[in-house]
Amino acid sequence: MSKKGQVKKAVLAYSGGLDTSIILKWLVEEYGCEVVAYCADLGQGEELDHVPDKAKKTGASSCHIVDLKEEFARDFVFPMFRANAIYEGRYFLGTSIARPLISKAQMEIAAKEGADAVSHGATGKGNDQVRFEIAYYHFDPAIKVIAPWREWDMKSRSALEAYAKKHGIPVPTSKKFPWSSDRNLLHISFEGDVLENPWAEAPEEMYVLTVRPEDAPDQAEFVEIAFEQGDAVAVNGERLSPAKLMAKLNELGGKHGIGRVDLMENRYVGMKSRGVYETPGGTILEEAHRAVESITMDREVMHLRDSLVPRYAAMIYNGYWFAPERLALQALIDNTQQTVNGKARIKLYKGHCRVVGRDSATDSLFNVDFATFEADEVYNQADAEGFIKLNALRLRIAAIQRAAKK
Repeated sequence: MSKKGQVKKAVLAYSGGLDTSIILKWLVEEYGCEVVAYCADLGQGEELDHVPDKAKKTGASSCHIVDLKEEFARDFVFPMFRANAIYEGRYFLGTSIARPLISKAQMEIAAKEGADAVSHGATGKGNDQVRFEIAYYHFDPAIKVIAPWREWDMKSRSALEAYAKKHGIPVPTSKKFPWSSDRNLLHISFEGDVLENPWAEAPEEMYVLTVRPEDAPDQAEFVEIAFEQGDAVAVNGERLSPAKLMAKLNELGGKHGIGRVDLMENRYVGMKSRGVYETPGGTILEEAHRAVESITMDREVMHLRDSLVPRYAAMIYNGYWFAPERLALQALIDNTQQTVNGKARIKLYKGHCRVVGRDSATDSLFNVDFATFEADEVYNQADAEGFIKLNALRLRIAAIQRAAKK
């Protein structure tokens, strides 16, 4: 059944790579519609240099490259880091947290362009299709979504390359680096090819942001990160915007081989998949944030927040950034961060970063008069006896009951 006439204008989330270049041409051929290419600049760097030219040569009527770096760091990465959100204890959610912002800007362009459809290059096996489309419908419940991987009969990279050759699409492909990657200010991810063997070590040439830890400097480096209400605001005394701060931490972490993770994760659609990630700046940021929290946050508030983090992280991973439950949790999390003001001192050395100091001039809950091992005049150690007996009461009663049954 012909698709022509179903759509007048579509906005495509476009990267200039093999998949989206073919999708652009396929939309023109199959739907006969005008295609507006859109690319979100989230810190990919030189990857975006030739995107507009590629898009127009492939059939796009226009190409929008939208600089979202500051918005990404300020309104997406930082709120997530206020929660210390890590999916399944390992993944810093670098791809997941980018998708709602990419979708938001895409829908804004669709509204501006008067488009009646949006399209993306996510496959029918992955998480991204869910993340993109849930966000699309949040902004426009009537929008038509075109997901070519769920429609066309091309199921392999060789089939895509054959299509590109047939239509003269200028898409360079590399046999040397055949894996899939996704990069932004927070991380770079790698999937596919050799990584589909969970026993095989990721090749060293795969890594982009970090040096091999064994090759990192033999001298440790110390970095101080200052926080205000849970957000990092300065590195080594220099105040920086959120995006510039992330870039600075990426540089420091990359130099010391920090932030490499190789993991098997549980996709929302049900399968397990392997991903290799580099998150140098995010790894340092999370360590520093926890350090400042440790000296400024109330114990029970911290424990309550931490009990909700796995659920919060899953919401982001599964694509529910704009959902009311995530917004409700964010309000609670942000409330816990009002006193998270201070600085942390982090030691960077050969793939590791660890806290070596933390301080808060205004909100520290650490009181040396109470905590000291030396003599003090504020804490009566004899009080601990009653505290222990009351907390042990249920165990004592259970022991008495067990003895009575013998």
